Amino acid sequence: MDFNTADDNVMRRIRAMNQRVQGLKEADLYFYNLPVQEIKGGARVVVQGREMGMYASYSYLGLLGHPRINRAAKEAIDRFGSGTHGVRTLAGTLTIHQELEETIAAFKHAEAAITFSSGYATNLTVISTLMGRGDYVISDKLNHASIVDGCLMSGAEFRRFRHNDMEDLERRLQQVPPDAAKLVIADAVFSMDGDIIDLPRVVELCRKYNAWLMIDEAHSVGVLGETGRGIEEHFGMEDVIDIKMGTLSKTIPSVGGYVAGRKELINYLRHASRAYIFSAALPPAQAAAANEAFKVILDEPWRIQRLRENTEIFIKGLKSAGFDTMLTQTAIVPILCGSDERAFMMTRACHHRDIFVLPVVSPAVPEGLARLRATVTAAHEPEDIEHAIEVMIESGREIGLIS
Repeated sequence: MDFNTADDNVMRRIRAMNQRVQGLKEADLYFYNLPVQEIKGGARVVVQGREMGMYASYSYLGLLGHPRINRAAKEAIDRFGSGTHGVRTLAGTLTIHQELEETIAAFKHAEAAITFSSGYATNLTVISTLMGRGDYVISDKLNHASIVDGCLMSGAEFRRFRHNDMEDLERRLQQVPPDAAKLVIADAVFSMDGDIIDLPRVVELCRKYNAWLMIDEAHSVGVLGETGRGIEEHFGMEDVIDIKMGTLSKTIPSVGGYVAGRKELINYLRHASRAYIFSAALPPAQAAAANEAFKVILDEPWRIQRLRENTEIFIKGLKSAGFDTMLTQTAIVPILCGSDERAFMMTRACHHRDIFVLPVVSPAVPEGLARLRATVTAAHEPEDIEHAIEVMIESGREIGLIS
């Protein structure tokens, strides 16, 4: 087939996306895939030769570049090299992998833990390994795409409930045959909106209807709870989640994903999960960096307090200026723009003033709900945040988003 002249459905999709991207680039409205040339202290970056304030980072506690974490990664390379001998099940398991999983289990107050090559792969494989035809997976409507893909891949009956709507969740649970296996899944902190799942009520309903509970803590570890342990600590609940999923690439400055839970569950995943059995093991440096990062969180609790203080400054400042930050309660702060075009224009105005933010547009969010997804971290100084707010106010007025 001639790729250049083929006129089938695949080529039409490819052309449509390329035309959209090209149009945005020509209008100076394309801001994705911009290479960061240098990271300066976590809160500032150099992009296209310009130093900018970073307000799109997932490094919530400012651990990226932490000396202890860097040192652990370097020592692991010296000890083990840059890779492994293969997949974990065969020759790829190193002692640092076992240490990391023991650290995660202790941090999450679980019996055991297992790690995977990415957060996306973790959700995909865990859901599809545990659930199958005849089972039911019930997912919050705003859950991450990796959860949705895992539900679809499982072959189970896939049902969604309205976002954080516990009455609708109960209706969905009531519709499931009583003898069917059921799994309820939700993000702890929702990645586009910054709000928190009503965990106490979800737990109550799962127990009432005999459903398993899986919570994705990608954006809650290091953010929620007095010591940063996540959503159970935030609500003062102990070991109420059956499948505690998280990532190693946000607050934890590495790469990979994990699940913590009962020993039987983890042992099952080690011997049944295709993403564990057939994927290469985490590189030693990344495993060591993640392992040390969990320890730093516990050793430096001031970072969690600083993050909360910075989040409060940011949200209050934006709201008082007239921005709609939706229902956020965390360091993920959406700035609602409405149309995709307005979100791109707002991003451009901020970038021209050396504030690095990024737009989230359809189809990642529904049409008419395009936004900037701005974030603050423990690495920001209060005066940095005040400056960013001033820039956003100027930019918002420039494009007519606020008066």
